[in-house]
Amino acid sequence: MSKIHVTTTINGDESEFLCTPGETLLDALRNRLGLTGSKEGCGSGDCGACTVVMDGQMVCSCLVLAAEAQGTTIDTVEGVAEGSELHPVQQKFLERGALQCGFCTPGFIVASKALLDHNPDPSETEIRYWLAGNLCRCTGYDKIVRAVQDAAAELRQERTPA
Repeated sequence: MSKIHVTTTINGDESEFLCTPGETLLDALRNRLGLTGSKEGCGSGDCGACTVVMDGQMVCSCLVLAAEAQGTTIDTVEGVAEGSELHPVQQKFLERGALQCGFCTPGFIVASKALLDHNPDPSETEIRYWLAGNLCRCTGYDKIVRAVQDAAAELRQERTPA
């Protein structure tokens, strides 16, 4: 089977990889590029554990062919922190205990950051709606919602001139 050459930008860095025609973006990220933060929970786009942002849109990377990444910009959970400094969403997930086993956490982090990039002041209903594509079997959702609310408040405060 012939391989497809893909050039893309991942977390701000130019990336290249070879993939098979039927290979998913999730498999390419994990197995070809070593970006193992995104997880395969269901393989059918139902759980959100593999959520990434592709050209500004959240996608389940288990449903996207790796070849479709050609020329796109992709943001994964590995690109959320700035160096060793956690993004407020990540920090608030830790502070609020919004994670337990951690399997779903990368997808929730990516989706939460995407929400706050899109809407810096979401209501609780908007947060719950936005995160509806991400499933958690351990924590329930209240701690996750509170973490996103806290992160939104912190980000708004950082953006407000003194």
